Amino acid sequence: MISSSPPSEISPHLQELIQRIQRHASSDGTFGSSVPGLYFRCASHLSELHHTVHRPSLYVVAQGSKTATLAGENYVYDPTTYMVTSVQLPVIGQITQASPQFPYLSLQLSISPDVILDIIKKSTSQYNGKTGRGILVSQSDPPLLDALLRLVRLLDTPADMEYLAPLITREIFYRILQGEQGALIRQFAVVGSYAHGISKAIHLITRDYAKPLVIEELAKEVNMSPSSLHKHFKKVTAISPLQYQKAIRLQTARRLLLSDGLEAANVGFRVGYESPSQFSREYGRMFGRPPMSDVKHLRNSLSTL
Repeated sequence: MISSSPPSEISPHLQELIQRIQRHASSDGTFGSSVPGLYFRCASHLSELHHTVHRPSLYVVAQGSKTATLAGENYVYDPTTYMVTSVQLPVIGQITQASPQFPYLSLQLSISPDVILDIIKKSTSQYNGKTGRGILVSQSDPPLLDALLRLVRLLDTPADMEYLAPLITREIFYRILQGEQGALIRQFAVVGSYAHGISKAIHLITRDYAKPLVIEELAKEVNMSPSSLHKHFKKVTAISPLQYQKAIRLQTARRLLLSDGLEAANVGFRVGYESPSQFSREYGRMFGRPPMSDVKHLRNSLSTL
């Protein structure tokens, strides 16, 4: 059984981060802030498996732990680590350590590609030419936590925020780029790299998810051969372009079913399926239940929170 208690020794940086996140996320849920791209999350109970699309962001857990699963690969992050996603990735998240006494507390800071590119231009570190996953977990260190704390503290001094928040955000991503797996982030900002091309391909698939995906046309759009596109796409995302499109379609369909109250067949057509039976079959394979049964289960779960 996973312990619901915090570690016996908590650094001063982490203790203050816990207190400040609790101030801005005093109940279960996700909360935005006055700092652009900065969000807080609180959860007082373990969660079910949650299908979502992680956007390019830094994720830091102050208390508790969480697992993100990408195509069967598990990425566990807790107060000793941080997680970065460099591209949009369909993952399954699950909070694995939380309780009313010691709730799961985390923050998310969106990544600005322009900031990353500017830091890289002025850095002496070189791109090694290899393509790697668009998700990573690394060990946290005091300088990174200190910069994060200074960013969160700005919420108490709004007059300073406009001038200091961009500087501190830049420092945070500088420290990540200088970290043990900085090259995995750097690859996506290097124009002409395979990872940069895959990032563009992901954007095109996400934008046009309801349209038929023709690999040859997509490869031409990103200046890659079809075989090279497929090879490097799997290196970045762990899945093929067609599997990626399917995940985006089905997660979008789930959101539409929950929010708009449409019939399953209509939602299937809207996200690009031509056959209601194929939509229902693939939906059930991903989420474990047929569309309407799944929506009923989700609504019942939300009503009990």
